[in-house]
Amino acid sequence: MKRVLIVEDQADIRKLIHMTLEFEAYEIHEAADGVTGLRLARALRPDLMLLDVMMPGELDGLQVCQRIKADAELAGIKIVLLTARGQARDREAGSKAGAEEYLVKPFS
Repeated sequence: MKRVLIVEDQADIRKLIHMTLEFEAYEIHEAADGVTGLRLARALRPDLMLLDVMMPGELDGLQVCQRIKADAELAGIKIVLLTARGQARDREAGSKAGAEEYLVKPFS
């Protein structure tokens, strides 16, 4: 079973993503901030992380992504960044951080 980690500070968006994914055979985990998301990534080794870019607290999504991709044991985790920012420079920052994909909110 594929393991997915949703890291999103807005509970309603986490719930929406969770509800969408639960129809498939995924083991779904959630975190509300970057520090918890990074800790869970290390503990769970998910196949995929859906990672919000703009989060309050110590680590934003780009920082979490960079740390995961810099860690040889975690670098294989696929990361999709979720954000309201869709400018070319924002996409470039996501790519530089190591994300495989970049989805602009709102998304369907």
